[in-house]
Amino acid sequence: MTFINYASREINCKIVYYGPGLCGKTTNLQHIYDSTAQEAKGKLISLATETDRTLFFDFMPLELGTVRGFKTRFHLYTVPGQVYYDASRKLILKGVDGVVFVADSQEERMDANIESLYNLEENLSTQGYDLMKLPYVLQLNKRDLPNVIPMEDLAFELRKKDEPVFEAVASTGTGVFDTLKGVAKQVLTELRKS
Repeated sequence: MTFINYASREINCKIVYYGPGLCGKTTNLQHIYDSTAQEAKGKLISLATETDRTLFFDFMPLELGTVRGFKTRFHLYTVPGQVYYDASRKLILKGVDGVVFVADSQEERMDANIESLYNLEENLSTQGYDLMKLPYVLQLNKRDLPNVIPMEDLAFELRKKDEPVFEAVASTGTGVFDTLKGVAKQVLTELRKS
């Protein structure tokens, strides 16, 4: 649900990073935030609970070009990885324009990836969205670890449509901006259609 501010001539788009706990969603946003020029970004806001250190709601506006004379501002969010916070996940998906699914490439995390992907589809559906029609990319994170599933096998298991797939090591920044550009390009394409 793109928000257009005619007074400031801005189009605001919402991109949500989704995935299982500890897969690297927050690390992606932290790298983007740290690598973005001060004048092109807003504040990075994190909220954590006392029960779990991986619960963060990261918010970051990022300007990327113009559409029909309007500046485009992307608001980037992560969802909490734990299923326990499902109500928060649903709330964060409200008004989403694009989704990045961050998968953990480690063999032992495959079930968590599948569960989280199923949860994404379910939560999008309750908000009136269809993943098949939404700008969407798949990021295979943690590719630097020794126990990773081969890229082709992981993509085969997790790919939902013909979405772009990006290999990443978010902790070093590898593939992070490629992933962001991949989803942003799809969101901008959708904007230009309407």
